[in-house]
Amino acid sequence: MTDVEIVTASMAAYRAQDREAAERIFAPDFVFTSPQDARIDRATWFEVCFPTADRFVSHELLEIVRTGTGVLSLYEYELQTGERYRNTELAVVRDGQIGEVQVFFGGRV
Repeated sequence: MTDVEIVTASMAAYRAQDREAAERIFAPDFVFTSPQDARIDRATWFEVCFPTADRFVSHELLEIVRTGTGVLSLYEYELQTGERYRNTELAVVRDGQIGEVQVFFGGRV
């Protein structure tokens, strides 16, 4: 799989809450950073972040590209509350697994 396919598969595993698939995709030393999370480890991400997919009504990938440092994705989502947002993520893929994700929150759409 290409890096872009790996990141796309990670998003699908999250939305489907397919933990088994996600565990194969995210490296043992995975770290996650967002405006709400400061370099949390894989275990914490699976405990705190992974189970939140039920908040979403929809999740649409608008753009995904491989860059020199990783895979950038832009997506738009709608929450159960009816609010819509856009975020950007940078995922670093190493040896076929995601080693790091940095999320940059966007605003309401």
